Amino acid sequence: MRKGILEFCILSIIRRGEAYPSDIVDEMRGANLQILEGTLYPLLTRLKNAEMLTYRWIESNSGPPRKYFSLTPKGELFFKELETTWNELANAVNTLASKRESLVSSPGNNSSPESTEYPSETTQPNN
Repeated sequence: MRKGILEFCILSIIRRGEAYPSDIVDEMRGANLQILEGTLYPLLTRLKNAEMLTYRWIESNSGPPRKYFSLTPKGELFFKELETTWNELANAVNTLASKRESLVSSPGNNSSPESTEYPSETTQPNN
């Protein structure tokens, strides 16, 4: 996954409320985005160290306490930057992908009055 997109997806999940890492993995997989916990934990640590995330420990009925992550105000600003970048990229790609008209300057398209035909290369005999 392209750098920044993974962070955007993860922050999109955490932004909705406190999130436990395995729940993040499940949400990503549910969206057909494969991520391993071995990829997620270092990313969460990096975002926490950059003060984008905070966490709190919550007791679990089935084992040790769990670490639940949430966005900080700085993380919310970072999310909005990523969202803007994503929207710009998605709009640009959609614009290009949805075009149906042919390119005027494409090779072999002689419909334009500005198009110029170039003679094919020929080999001159050496005399």
